[in-house]
Amino acid sequence: MSGQDWLEKDFYAVLGVPKDADAPTIKKAYRKLARNMHPDHNPGDAKAEAKFKEVGEAYAVLSDPEQHQQYDQLRAMAGGPRFAAGPGGGGGAGFEDLFGGLFGGGQAQGPRVRYQQTGGGQAGGFDDILGGLFGGGGGGFGQQRGPRPGADLSAVTTLPFRQAAEGSTITLSVEGRSVTTRIPAGVRDGQKIRLRGKGRPGDPGAPAGDLEITVRVTPHPVFTLEGTNLRVTVPVAFDEAALGAQIDVPTLDGGTVRVKVPEGTPSGRTLRVKGKGVTTSKGTGDLLVTVQVVVPQRLTPAAREAVQAFGIATSGEDVRADLLARAKV
Repeated sequence: MSGQDWLEKDFYAVLGVPKDADAPTIKKAYRKLARNMHPDHNPGDAKAEAKFKEVGEAYAVLSDPEQHQQYDQLRAMAGGPRFAAGPGGGGGAGFEDLFGGLFGGGQAQGPRVRYQQTGGGQAGGFDDILGGLFGGGGGGFGQQRGPRPGADLSAVTTLPFRQAAEGSTITLSVEGRSVTTRIPAGVRDGQKIRLRGKGRPGDPGAPAGDLEITVRVTPHPVFTLEGTNLRVTVPVAFDEAALGAQIDVPTLDGGTVRVKVPEGTPSGRTLRVKGKGVTTSKGTGDLLVTVQVVVPQRLTPAAREAVQAFGIATSGEDVRADLLARAKV
């Protein structure tokens, strides 16, 4: 993008932000516009595609602190968004007027200074002088600036719980490019993954920016993930918890594992099954089985008699005695 482009384009207006907008406000505005104008959301819409590119150009300048400052300075010197670079035209300040103001000379007054390219007979062009002033080369004015690296980009992807737990290969569309990457097993909801060099391309000879992917994980109706451990809550009948039992517990791979419920297991106790969690580069986790004792809502006459008989047989035990004693401490 040339210096003339900087003068002619109001990047604040493109993003719809005030001139004193801070970095978070600029970034928020860019993300919203880029999402709405993205070619994937507007297939075949040339106007949307042009607007998408215009928004990207504006953000590339305003998101870079150094370029942002130079842009504001240049437009302040030019006196606004429009500037006629032609010599002596009637539309606005000319080339010498701009640099006359920069070095203390007034418009159309006093001697004018003309800069020439090194080793040539032609006067340096508008972009040559601006390039030298702001480090872009040309005209020999100022220190030359190296190629600019590409900007970082961000994206969001949503994975089903099983894919997130087991790992998955995904493909994203990033500014018209397809980016394929492997999401590691055990990724958490909201976790960010940075892909080096997968952002916006830089100038020739400069590295590309990074792509930061935020992973959203859809909740599973049965399992939850805690690090590399899987957690599941399993209903257990009263007699199974009281007398002990062997029960089948589901595993993430679609199978089951046999788990022993010890005699007298209370509701809420967690049983651990080694090696049935998620396998990652750090190892394999466990399956944590939380027992939930189910109390029957309706009893048959025979079942009611059996429960009453159980109550009579255990009537000498006060299950709340310890609670009352601790409450008095």
